Amino acid sequence: MSTENGAARRALYRLFQEAGSSGDLDSIERAVDEAFTPDAVFHTPVPTDVPASVAVKRVWQMLLRAFPDIRVEVQDVIGEGDRMVFRNTVTATHRGEYRGIAPTGRSVEYEEIFIVRLAGDRIAEIWGVVDVYSQLRQLGAIPSP
Repeated sequence: MSTENGAARRALYRLFQEAGSSGDLDSIERAVDEAFTPDAVFHTPVPTDVPASVAVKRVWQMLLRAFPDIRVEVQDVIGEGDRMVFRNTVTATHRGEYRGIAPTGRSVEYEEIFIVRLAGDRIAEIWGVVDVYSQLRQLGAIPSP
């Protein structure tokens, strides 16, 4: 896949769309291994000393334990140069412990945006903004306004 090739971008989009909504950790981890360079960097508010692929796998492990029916629907994909932006809507049911919150059985829906920098056909850097406030509000962990 070339970053200048629209087909390459569509393939990366499909890979994330299918894996992110599969509910299958093995499929997600294979997709991460395929999509990320070995030394990819995940820029997060909390610094991490592991490659992006490891961090993303850990996030998915946590999410699938808490929200086994999680579905990620990609709303927008924008690409220019070596960058792609994904805007997603996530829906799930809280069935396992999440951020110290015991399962509530509540449904959540929240938005997230990820920006990736490609190196060739793989992700070399990723930045993300997830609406954790909305998650926690819907789970009853913080009061609604």
